[in-house]
Amino acid sequence: MEVIMFIGIPGSGKSTFYFERFAATHLRINRDMLGTRHREHSLFRWCLDHEQSCVLDNTNTTRAIREPLLQAALEKGVKFKGYFFQSRIRECLERNRLRTGAAKLPDLAVRDHHARIELPTPTEGFTSLHFVRLTAEGILTEPWLHEI
Repeated sequence: MEVIMFIGIPGSGKSTFYFERFAATHLRINRDMLGTRHREHSLFRWCLDHEQSCVLDNTNTTRAIREPLLQAALEKGVKFKGYFFQSRIRECLERNRLRTGAAKLPDLAVRDHHARIELPTPTEGFTSLHFVRLTAEGILTEPWLHEI
């Protein structure tokens, strides 16, 4: 079992990456689908209790948001991988503009997440960290530059 946490602003490619890489093996936990942080945490606890691999597909922009999720996984001895998504604001705003319905956010919301994002660090408790960026060739992942 493993837990994967995505970290990135809206429009950075998190959900696309999930569907390309993890949909067949990991349950997706996404607050947009569940509606509340309480439901998100409840489903996450269920995954931990039932040894179900999952992806936390939210912005997870600050250490304060990440910390209780990391701690819960660490207490269970579960591998916890982090994927940080490159956040070029102009590109994220453009991808967001192409969205429809509830998935489309006001530009202010995207900019707010960009202003608040805190880089993840190995000291937070991640088993491994990865850097993700969208390119013309597709989605590239690289190991984090810092040692774990």
